[in-house]
Amino acid sequence: MKNKRWLLYLVVAIVLVVAFFLVRDRIHFDWHVFGEQLKLADWRRIGIGIALIWMAYGVRAVRWSVLLKPTKKVSPFKLVGSQVIGFTAVALFGRLADLVRPYLVAKRTKLPLSTQVGVYTVERMFDFGCLALIFSIVLLFSPDRANLPRPDLIHKAALGGLLATVALAVFAILARVSGKVVAGIVGKGLGVFSKSLGESASEKILGFRDGLNVIGSLGDFLAILTISVIHWLMIAYAYLEATKAFVAAPELANMTLARCMLLMAASMGSSMLQLPIIGWFTQIGLTSAAMTALFHVAPEPALGCGAVLLLVTFMSVIPLGLVWAQIEHVSLKQVSEESEHAGVESLTAPVQDAAE
Repeated sequence: MKNKRWLLYLVVAIVLVVAFFLVRDRIHFDWHVFGEQLKLADWRRIGIGIALIWMAYGVRAVRWSVLLKPTKKVSPFKLVGSQVIGFTAVALFGRLADLVRPYLVAKRTKLPLSTQVGVYTVERMFDFGCLALIFSIVLLFSPDRANLPRPDLIHKAALGGLLATVALAVFAILARVSGKVVAGIVGKGLGVFSKSLGESASEKILGFRDGLNVIGSLGDFLAILTISVIHWLMIAYAYLEATKAFVAAPELANMTLARCMLLMAASMGSSMLQLPIIGWFTQIGLTSAAMTALFHVAPEPALGCGAVLLLVTFMSVIPLGLVWAQIEHVSLKQVSEESEHAGVESLTAPVQDAAE
């Protein structure tokens, strides 16, 4: 498995190097201008962006604590380290280290990993839902929405995102209240076309319902929703501060929240399949390309801003996480491998049990 993974990394690296040599003569890039853009940047704004991202890890710990309430009362302060170390592992080792956070929380709280994977799943559901909600509202009601690139398409996409968020919320409520009934209806409906597809869909809905059981009450749901919105607003303003720091580039210095939402979507989309080390450069490249394509930013400030955005939103946690890991005597490489192995066992255990 590891050999195949490193083969994938090697292939991606070769493709990137070849792509660079193919396009380098077509792009007029001035490294002196690039250096001046970084030199003139307002590093106070960049510092504010990093502070917002760091505080967001604390907010995540509060949300995880609320999600744990039906199972065990745990102080958010006990969970901050797991969040910081977990995101440090992702920054260094890619998305394969995503299970480090639930794995560390399970060890710290002495709760089964399967329950923490359920918490992680619900956390992600709130992340996607609240992010889509914020994107949609900002893009639909922003004062400068008419000046966005392709406003007609953006309006349709934002409206579709809002409707999809509402549909997800309705489905989640139905699954939480009557998951067995919903699973039966969907299973029978899809079973007309394929019995295995119907059974698989039914099992996934029941698993989704079990994950939602970590939400203890309506009050907890509203608390988690509020915390999630605050969390993503903090991240959005971290993006905005880091972008507006490039005062020598008018397109970036005058960035609005609506425009920043488009840039944030491009940046986060490029990070979905994050690979170790290589992913840093692909994310910078794709984010910079989005700035140039959407807002006509020159290549030099676009590349500088892309690198700073990666630093602020993704890599700034690394020094903090490395120190925290030393304090808690955690080996990042070891815990990444253990969490991946334990996560596979946790997910396959129910299947094995059912077979027996």
